[in-house]
Amino acid sequence: MRRSAHILGAGGIGIAVAESLMQAGWQVTLVESHPAKLEAARHEGVTLEGRPTRRPQVQDFGSWHPPADTPVLLCTKTFDNPAVLDRFRSVDRLVPVQNGYDPLLERQPHPGEAIASFVSTCPADRPVARITRPGDLHIGPRRPCDTTASAHLDELADALSRGGLFRVHRVESVRPFKATKLMYNAAISPLAAAAGVDNAVLITEPLARRLFFALLKENHRILRHAGERLERIGPFHPDTVMRILATPLLPRLLAAFFRPSLRGTYCSMRPDMGSGRTEVDAYNGHLLRLAGSQPAPINRAVLEMEARISMQRLEPSREHLRSLAATLPRGVA
Repeated sequence: MRRSAHILGAGGIGIAVAESLMQAGWQVTLVESHPAKLEAARHEGVTLEGRPTRRPQVQDFGSWHPPADTPVLLCTKTFDNPAVLDRFRSVDRLVPVQNGYDPLLERQPHPGEAIASFVSTCPADRPVARITRPGDLHIGPRRPCDTTASAHLDELADALSRGGLFRVHRVESVRPFKATKLMYNAAISPLAAAAGVDNAVLITEPLARRLFFALLKENHRILRHAGERLERIGPFHPDTVMRILATPLLPRLLAAFFRPSLRGTYCSMRPDMGSGRTEVDAYNGHLLRLAGSQPAPINRAVLEMEARISMQRLEPSREHLRSLAATLPRGVA
């Protein structure tokens, strides 16, 4: 029997996941709400750069309902979750592939989740994606689950691995990897999106680098204080990253090493900044909620910066980083 899956969101991650499953022989239904992207997918197919154009089933989210006993991979932004979750009677086969912590989604009882550390980009109006930075996908339980749910995750992990696009790790718990991804995303995304720059700028330009490293340190401290377990995503464990940042000259040497792989890669928040709908609350807002009474001045300032940009509908600019730095207490960054 041919396996099938529904993928919500024909963006960079959604198309990469869809390609992997189709390569493994699965029947995929892509669900999308953007009219132009839907039209293009129906008439021209869906393409991941370097792979043949595919023609999966395509459905408008407006008329979509979750199928019974079929995995649904959630590859949309977190601010779309209320409309998505409103369609589900049971979330047993829901597998989010998102960044950030959406309070509404966190309260759901779905057993599994996946975290992508590769970067894949896609225009808003065309289903043509490109992996701009290779990486991994960690998939596993987010809570204790029974043998049936575990077997479903095993099957999905195996199919995604056979796609050959990214390294797939079936882990015992996905939560430590999600916490580590948050540590990085909550430092990279708001700064790069506000400035309108690629990710390489965060480790090359002095002010951006200073804010980026300071935010990484604050994020790590908050997560550790909250008792979150962290696992390695990328070349170093988060604790090793903190030791590197505390060693004179070493951060700049490593920045020079990583700069080529980051040049031309952009965070997914970039097109949303200034729209009034971003994932900043799911990143930095979650960290503030974890911090509680503990000081978190940079995350608080980042939320205030995003609110100002959205309220005034400001364009991305490096000036936002200068304004952010000016609001921080002396010695913080």
